[in-house]
Amino acid sequence: MILLLAVLLFAFSTTISWSYYGLKSFTYLFGEGQKKELVFKAVVLGAVVVGSSINLASVMDFADAMILAMALPNLIGVYLLTPVVKRELKAYWADYKAGRLQIYR
Repeated sequence: MILLLAVLLFAFSTTISWSYYGLKSFTYLFGEGQKKELVFKAVVLGAVVVGSSINLASVMDFADAMILAMALPNLIGVYLLTPVVKRELKAYWADYKAGRLQIYR
């Protein structure tokens, strides 16, 4: 019973926190407004209802696909910024070797 309660609380808190993060991202992209936020909350509520009524394999497949959809733009960004990172790392090591960096002790 304790484990059941822990799992239920974890699932509930995860749903609340992810929907909050999603709402903040949504309002950043589309602007704030009570109607817009209500639409987002209705979509999240619908997703919760649909997700809890279909089989777990489908939910996990969809979740994996959405995580991939978030990771792909980040990987493309990392690839495109590789020359900048190389240049900055080279400058850092040059400053380090020349003793121009402040050392905190």
